Amino acid sequence: MLPYGRQSISEDDIVAVVDALRSDFLTQGPLIEAFESRFAETVGAKYAVAVNSATAALHLAMRVAGIVPGDRVVTSPITFLASANAAAYVGATPDFADINPVSYTLDPVALEKSWAANTRAVVAVDYAGQACDLPEIARIARNRGAIVIGDACHGVGGAFHPYNEPDKTWKLGGNPWADITTFSFHPVKTMTTGEGGMLVTDNREWADQARILRSHGIVRDPSQFSPIEACAPLAEKGTWFYEMQELGYNYRLTDLQCALGLSQLKRLGSFIARRHEIVATYNQAFAGLNWLKTPALRNPADASTTSWHLYTVQIDFDALGKSRTDVMTQLRQAGVGSQVLYIPVYLQPWYRKTYGYAAGKCPVAEAFYTRALSLPLFPSMTEADVQRVIHAVKKLAGQLPKGAQ
Repeated sequence: MLPYGRQSISEDDIVAVVDALRSDFLTQGPLIEAFESRFAETVGAKYAVAVNSATAALHLAMRVAGIVPGDRVVTSPITFLASANAAAYVGATPDFADINPVSYTLDPVALEKSWAANTRAVVAVDYAGQACDLPEIARIARNRGAIVIGDACHGVGGAFHPYNEPDKTWKLGGNPWADITTFSFHPVKTMTTGEGGMLVTDNREWADQARILRSHGIVRDPSQFSPIEACAPLAEKGTWFYEMQELGYNYRLTDLQCALGLSQLKRLGSFIARRHEIVATYNQAFAGLNWLKTPALRNPADASTTSWHLYTVQIDFDALGKSRTDVMTQLRQAGVGSQVLYIPVYLQPWYRKTYGYAAGKCPVAEAFYTRALSLPLFPSMTEADVQRVIHAVKKLAGQLPKGAQ
């Protein structure tokens, strides 16, 4: 069975983790800082903070940016729940603007039309690894006193070209339009640490605060100690002393995971290159299917820089004469897994109940959802695997070449 996504683990990855197991530190050791430094350099950011999930990174982004109850945070409805849930974690109101029909990312026109006076942040999701229109989203947000949080959980290693600078390449996480960017290292993503995430920013104060919050709000640096002597007299504050200065969390990433992350970073370029090859093969094979729409780029200049975490097609199930469940079942019988990514977040029961959202809020997103299906895409797929997927898809409508089974 070919899943829609899968990690790629090499012998070097295994050796790196074993070496970490044999070291003095399994967690809170030197590999965390090494991974943060290497990742920041890779994406072009000044500071990186490793955490145990991208959800944690999004939550910390809300905290350090000062998002509070009464604030409104707008994101895309076509995303994993965490993009919006992070706003609810801090008591803010998660809200949604419709998507661009080509890239399936947040539509700046819809964002501007739906703007409210209490909007304090926009979570801009790079669906499938394709960058959203960050320059335009930042223009809309910053003119109104809001910040931009880049949700690049699909986009590790990705980059984009602004329309007005077609020769200029900006990396996701290292550009002037996102104030904070978050990444995911879940096994189905571009690279993995098992579970894990990263927050990057050029704001040192935010990075420092995120590091404190990821470990229970604890401070160990004497220069940062509070003048309040509730714990112990100043003379008693030896090397063992620590202070909890904020209500934080256990969002730490382990040295074992950072060892894997450092090893995976060495192959990030090859991971993305293989994804490009598979996407090109799929696009060519599916080009003649009038009931299937292949993924497209909002900006054709991004063809070489999109990381392609997902390969999401839109299928006209009515024209095919089969339901989505029928299609997924038939693919599964051929050994091909598929996934629906995503149900519009505001249609989930908790969002309907809590905020009163209902169908019709984002028509483009809802239309996309009714047709969306993600097919297998991961670097370790062989050419035989790719052809198996193509064969199974074409067989859905009996469009195999004469003599093929």
